Amino acid sequence: MKFIRRIVDSIKPHFEKGGRFEKLHPAFDALETFLFVPGETTSGGVHVRDAIDLKRTMVTVIIALVPTMLFGMWNVGYQHHLAYGMEAGLMDNFMFGFWKVLPIIVVSYAAGLGVEFIFAVVKGHSVSEGYLVTGLLIPLTLPVTVPLWMVALAAIFCTLLGKEIFGGTGMNFMNPALLARAFLFFAFPAYMSGDIWTDLSPEAGQAIVDAYSGATNLVTFDTNHTLLPSAGDMFWGFEQGSIGETSVFACLIGAFILIATGIGSWKIIVSCFAGAYFMGLILNGLAPDDLPMHSMHTPAYYHWLMGGFAFGAVYMATDPVSAAQTERGKWIYGLLIGAFTVILRVFNPAYPEGVMLSILLMNVFAPLIDHVVVERHIKRRLKRA
Repeated sequence: MKFIRRIVDSIKPHFEKGGRFEKLHPAFDALETFLFVPGETTSGGVHVRDAIDLKRTMVTVIIALVPTMLFGMWNVGYQHHLAYGMEAGLMDNFMFGFWKVLPIIVVSYAAGLGVEFIFAVVKGHSVSEGYLVTGLLIPLTLPVTVPLWMVALAAIFCTLLGKEIFGGTGMNFMNPALLARAFLFFAFPAYMSGDIWTDLSPEAGQAIVDAYSGATNLVTFDTNHTLLPSAGDMFWGFEQGSIGETSVFACLIGAFILIATGIGSWKIIVSCFAGAYFMGLILNGLAPDDLPMHSMHTPAYYHWLMGGFAFGAVYMATDPVSAAQTERGKWIYGLLIGAFTVILRVFNPAYPEGVMLSILLMNVFAPLIDHVVVERHIKRRLKRA
């Protein structure tokens, strides 16, 4: 690292004020910050000193995402070999998925960071580390079969119109990664729904097994909830779906990391799961007896296991920028996300992955929720005066 430090220090004067590449200082500063912890400290005025900064926060979230990414890579290979009726070992499945997922991740970072760097150079501000997380979240919310040009388009869209246009990292009112997925879902529905969740690259001398179906559990439960796989399979993630969203177990590992480090709000995570469960129970009680296969009969806890609910509750709903900020508001925010997710899944089959729209909807209402909570608190305090 000392060797790299010397190289960076030798070229740094060219990017500082008066240097040959002064206008590119934000891009150089972003690279230096990525490689090394900034040597500057806060000075002047009253301030709070803390060991955490934006870079450490983003790195912690990335570490929390690693279990879902690694399992997703393995599952891509597992689902591929399963479709062809082939037996494959752990590493065979993982390496197949690794080479399929890696280009999606690279394109996501290249396109999104490209927009970030251009904005930083043009506007003369530093590049924030916010996209380090967004760049990984986008691929994990997409099917492995998504075309790379769509990944690039989604990354550019969410960075440009979902964040930079509002002032950059910390100013966005919606989760950028979810906005990217929603953009692709509505702009290219044929690529984001239907039987497209498994990579079916031709295998020499192999044919797809007759019993293969590309339908995800969210499609299956809407037509006949009794055809859903076991709760165990859905918990571990042995199912089709977006790259990083199938394993609830991997998401819970990430949740533990986020909660233990204080990065993610446990109140939002718990309330999301509680809202989905209680709404599922309510629908179970209202389910028509003459339609035993209706989705309203789906066991309430199955909504935790299906689709990307756990992934959304852990990594998307807890976004500190777009989520509710007050303590009571976090409970309300999470409960509504869980409840609306189940309602959308059951009553609007056109949008089976209801957690995406529920989180985006609550992102919009989060400031209002906080405002109401604060106003009620002020009124209670005034009554005591």
